[in-house]
Amino acid sequence: YNPLHADPDVARSVGFDRPILHGLATYGLAARAILKSLLDYDASRLVGLDVRFSAPVYPGETVRFEIWEDGGEARFRASVPLREVVVLNNGAARFA
Repeated sequence: YNPLHADPDVARSVGFDRPILHGLATYGLAARAILKSLLDYDASRLVGLDVRFSAPVYPGETVRFEIWEDGGEARFRASVPLREVVVLNNGAARFA
């Protein structure tokens, strides 16, 4: 349990407008985007996923992914269009 993700007062005390989404949830969205877009949901093919968290995601926001495939790898980034902010950057996925 981390109150940063549930308690508005705690979130404000560290500089956020409201509680933020867990980083692991955002990371999971990235994995799902790769699985859906490139791997036909075959998780056994995904062998690595690296990403830089560049801004918080707030619960309920729409996250948009841009993915560039190159052989057995892909590069990607994610943004929240409503706030015009990149939330995941320098993403790299490796797959078989």
